[in-house]
Amino acid sequence: MIQVRELSKFYGKKAVVEKVSVNIHRGKITSFIGPNGAGKSTLLSMVSRLLDADTGEVLVDKDNVKQMKSNDFSKRVSILKQSNFMNVRLTIRELVSFGRFPHSRGRLTAEDLRFVNQAMDYMDLMDMQDDYLDELSGGQRQRAFIAMVIAQDTDYILLDEPLNNLDMKHSVQIMKILRRLVDDLGKTVVIVLHDINFASVYSDRIVALKEGRVVKDGPTDEIITSDALKDIYDMDIPIKQMANCRICVYFDS
Repeated sequence: MIQVRELSKFYGKKAVVEKVSVNIHRGKITSFIGPNGAGKSTLLSMVSRLLDADTGEVLVDKDNVKQMKSNDFSKRVSILKQSNFMNVRLTIRELVSFGRFPHSRGRLTAEDLRFVNQAMDYMDLMDMQDDYLDELSGGQRQRAFIAMVIAQDTDYILLDEPLNNLDMKHSVQIMKILRRLVDDLGKTVVIVLHDINFASVYSDRIVALKEGRVVKDGPTDEIITSDALKDIYDMDIPIKQMANCRICVYFDS
């Protein structure tokens, strides 16, 4: 379990995240949702140690992340940032191999290669493994970065808006893959999502933020209700039941 306790981040006097406490349950997909500027990405960045918190603490299986060595942390928690830019020319295979660095320190073993190949296979990248990143579409590049995170083989996978730049087909593909990682391999996935229908269909739990605070936190079927969504988004969102899924009709006038 990841325990977030009283976490805050200030820019000047403005609190972007304020006294947030949540538990991330093992073996689940937890989605962070909420309006723009709610603090979702900032919260995820503090959990992943990309950003220092001003107050509070984060515990991973009861270990304080501030006291963990970087390499030990990287073997337990992986993070995909919202924007990924690398000023070097790499092939897909070379990028995905970087995911094994905490384990191999740059000297890939047969076991490392197995994880690299498995990750590329998951993301349907084997046929283009020797293509260079700068030759790929935005969606293909995003899939390569997700493969790198999968190859890292951590218990906890944190993804900040991973569906950016992806078309509908690849967005669904990635969410199904994340579901498989949880159901088949016991991974724990935390994901920042803008599309609440992806959160509704694929998540086990939802944490909703608004103005830097948690306004809803619980199992998906407790959060995907018209009353709860109105509290989060300040708009009426009808819910339709389709094939055991709750679909939010937020585009309806």
